[in-house]
Amino acid sequence: MSTPRVEVHEDAAELATAVAGELLRRLADAQAAGEIPQICLTGGTIADRIHREVARLSSASDVDWTRVVVWWGDERFVAADSAERNELQARTAFLDAVGASAQHVHPMPSSDDVGSAEDGAAAYADQLRSLGSGQFEVMMLGVGPDAHIASLFPGHPALDVDDRIAVAVHDSPKPPPERISLTYGALNRARSVWLLVSGDEKAGAVARALADPPPDLHDVPAVGVRGLEDTTWFLDRPAASSL
Repeated sequence: MSTPRVEVHEDAAELATAVAGELLRRLADAQAAGEIPQICLTGGTIADRIHREVARLSSASDVDWTRVVVWWGDERFVAADSAERNELQARTAFLDAVGASAQHVHPMPSSDDVGSAEDGAAAYADQLRSLGSGQFEVMMLGVGPDAHIASLFPGHPALDVDDRIAVAVHDSPKPPPERISLTYGALNRARSVWLLVSGDEKAGAVARALADPPPDLHDVPAVGVRGLEDTTWFLDRPAASSL
């Protein structure tokens, strides 16, 4: 697994522009090589800023969004039209604007689609097995103040699931309580893992995750994900303030 690299930007706006530009470069390069890249999105405030920058910069890029396959690392198990859905955030911010192909955009099931988060996790795992390439080009993950990633929270049973691609998460410490998350086994199947962190309220989590020696992933889940080729922590200066 790759050794983490840290890239610090002056503020959230600069961070968002840098990540969006790097994503477009990676996708363009993959398509130029004849690939149909598969990426995994996250939600949250900094992800929303990045997505809007992707929309703004896409018109000047060579990326053909009809030839990009989109997945999510986690999702809130709520109604399909809920504003809490990471999918809805991404569609509003950039997927619809850039012309992403419906057949290549794979949202996690909502509570309108299946009866339980367990059913949703199983259905998403089946989708990844049948339509996934076995490897993501880029895995983007936010990091919470408690150092959670996706919907894998400190001390939560989902951290130890190693026989499934996706898992139901109940009693999440962050609302809403019902969620679906990829497991470490799936999150770690990416060429590049990008951890996207903005704000001084997350500085402590960043410092714990990048400590030497690394902490136990049960305490700091963010240490459990590494890219097969590279792992980059994209930080703004406030998020990096405790390093």
